[in-house]
Amino acid sequence: MAANKQVREFISKSGVKHWEIALRLGISEQTLVRWLRVPLSEHREALIISAVNAIVKEGQSCRM
Repeated sequence: MAANKQVREFISKSGVKHWEIALRLGISEQTLVRWLRVPLSEHREALIISAVNAIVKEGQSCRM
């Protein structure tokens, strides 16, 4: 089973791209992908969820 399944599903359902989350967090997209490969700390999970929610709220996601 993939690590962070719930977080990955949340990101997928939101329509927010990995690069958008990474930009919001001030990290590279590759760093975000590496974070998602292993179980996240509560802190990192909260950061990612917060970033996704903020992007969706602001309507900044590049949905296609």
